[in-house]
Amino acid sequence: MQPAAAPTERSTDIAATVVATMRQLGVLGLPRNYEIFYEALSGTNRELSLAVLSLSNRPTQDELDKIGRSFFAQNHGPGIVEHARDVIARELEEVASLLRSERSHIEKYGRILDETSSGLSGRSLLSQDLLQKIANAMSVATSSTIDHGRQVASMLSDKTAELESVKSKLEEYKRLADTDPLTQIWNRRAFDKEITRIYTSNKGILFNALILADIDRFKDINDRYGHPVGDKIIQIIAEIFQTSIRGDMFVARTGGEEFALIIEGASEDATYEIAERIRSLIEQTPFTSSQTGTNYGTVTVSMGICMASEAEGPEDLYTKADRALYRSKVSGRNRVTKHSTMAGRPGKSWLLYKKD
Repeated sequence: MQPAAAPTERSTDIAATVVATMRQLGVLGLPRNYEIFYEALSGTNRELSLAVLSLSNRPTQDELDKIGRSFFAQNHGPGIVEHARDVIARELEEVASLLRSERSHIEKYGRILDETSSGLSGRSLLSQDLLQKIANAMSVATSSTIDHGRQVASMLSDKTAELESVKSKLEEYKRLADTDPLTQIWNRRAFDKEITRIYTSNKGILFNALILADIDRFKDINDRYGHPVGDKIIQIIAEIFQTSIRGDMFVARTGGEEFALIIEGASEDATYEIAERIRSLIEQTPFTSSQTGTNYGTVTVSMGICMASEAEGPEDLYTKADRALYRSKVSGRNRVTKHSTMAGRPGKSWLLYKKD
């Protein structure tokens, strides 16, 4: 991370570099292409930067869209789903055609058996030569039927593998669509589904808690050092959140500098201890540039807690946790507040992605 003398100047420099780079590579000035190069050149996503560096001197739009689908799936969802639908429809039609062919072959084999049986029953005496001809004919028909069955089985196996590949890609898209591209933790869409899930059972209501967190004075950080530095700080804090809780607990980035944790199987006091531990870790973490050694100062977060049993539903739970977060902000920041210890204050809307 490298600070700039003025954030406006830094943003202008990045924008100019992005446009110049795209022109040099002959890349069309599409918004989705700009997004790729902006993220790559700002250095906030190392994997994306490496993917862009591996491109040829004249990358095709297909190559760029492949990168876009990998790192910004939420912006390429309709195309991914449409492609998967076409592949599945094509493969299913080919499977149906194979099954029709196999049925026709078996029916033909059945007719041969019937005709042979009828011919044999209509003769009182059978010569050895006739029996040999019948046996040879049946052997050829049986071998042909077995070989055809094997071919169909092999082709069906290939189709199954192709459909499994499509299924895997759709599952990966679903994961990416629920993942925040900057921090690689869950995003607001995934959070809305998870907080709704709490109220589908009495167990969820009794044994879940919501922690909302917000980076203190984050706008000042962006204004002073620029957005790339702000993005790096968000990434570091997201990692602290993720590594400070059990693997089965849920953490998401729900807004620019906002995070949410859903804690299961903990009392209010235990939830408070988790939040307090994370708050303390963030306060003690040095935020410095690995390239220049520049110290960006202490970064802190404010948090609010509400137990699921204190709320009537997901929206009420979010609102009450947000009130507790607001209380932490107005009480001096860098602290954790339980909703159960305070009077209510207006909150904000939580449900941005109610419909998938």
